[in-house]
Amino acid sequence: MKYILWLLKAAIFFTLFAFALNNQQNATVHFFFGTQWTAPQVLIVLTAFGAGLVAGVLGMVPRWLKHRSAAQRAAQPEAAPVAAESTAPAPPLPPHDLHGI
Repeated sequence: MKYILWLLKAAIFFTLFAFALNNQQNATVHFFFGTQWTAPQVLIVLTAFGAGLVAGVLGMVPRWLKHRSAAQRAAQPEAAPVAAESTAPAPPLPPHDLHGI
């Protein structure tokens, strides 16, 4: 199984490497106000992928922080109750007669 995974990783690498070799032509990206960027096509695709990755991570940061603070709150022990209640367990409740309802 380990060898099959290594073969799969090698196949993915060589496929992406062949993609990069076959797309070395210059491409132009036109921005607003007449600005443009000319670079090899594979570099433009890599930049777009990286920008999408960064946008996805930044979109998840608020949720990660929320879950992290909730996990920290759950890990903290609760404070002892201040009221003067007895620590004895409550007596068990009598069984309910569900057939009479």
